[in-house]
Amino acid sequence: MESKLYVGNLPFSTRDETLQELFSQAGSVVSANVITDRGSGRSKGFAFVEMSNPEEAEKAIQMFNGYSLEGRDLRVSVARPREERPRGFGGGRDRRGGGGGQHRF
Repeated sequence: MESKLYVGNLPFSTRDETLQELFSQAGSVVSANVITDRGSGRSKGFAFVEMSNPEEAEKAIQMFNGYSLEGRDLRVSVARPREERPRGFGGGRDRRGGGGGQHRF
C-alpha cells in the first residue's frame, strides 16, 4: 500500500497545518498539502497527505475516513497516480478563426 493519501470533502477553510496536526494522530506526517486554485488562492476542497509508511497511512484511513471536520465528513483513501492530461490551448475554443458564416459585401 502507498503512503500518500487523498483527503476529500474538506471545509474550504482547512489549511496545511490543520491537516498536519490532525493526521499526526495516526503517525508521522511527511507532508500535508491543501490544493488551491492558482488564480484565487482558495482551497479546492481536497488535499494530499503523505504518511511516513504504509501502516500509518492505513491507520489514518481507518481513523479519518468519514471523520467530521467542521461539519463535513472527510473522504480519505490511497491517492491514485496523477493522470497525464494532453497539453493544448485549453478552454475548448475553436482556434481555426473565421466568423462562422458567409460574408456578403
